Amino acid sequence: MSPPSGLGSAFWTQTDNDAEVLEMSGTDKLTNKIEEMSGKGKQAVGDATDDRDLQAEGKKEESKSNLKQGVENVKDAFKS
Repeated sequence: MSPPSGLGSAFWTQTDNDAEVLEMSGTDKLTNKIEEMSGKGKQAVGDATDDRDLQAEGKKEESKSNLKQGVENVKDAFKS
């Protein structure tokens, strides 16, 4: 099976359910980006209110998201 029209082969892996794999990867990346933005928002609010706990929570969320994004990038590299 070949990649859908307009979709580069770097994002396509042959499996029993190709569409599901592709969708999951995109969903994971979107979820990670949302988590990163949420962490940055918490840090900003923590900075504005001088709330050290909220700053730390935001930094933790952002770091966790960045780690997950790195794992997704490594998985993408091995798919191609």
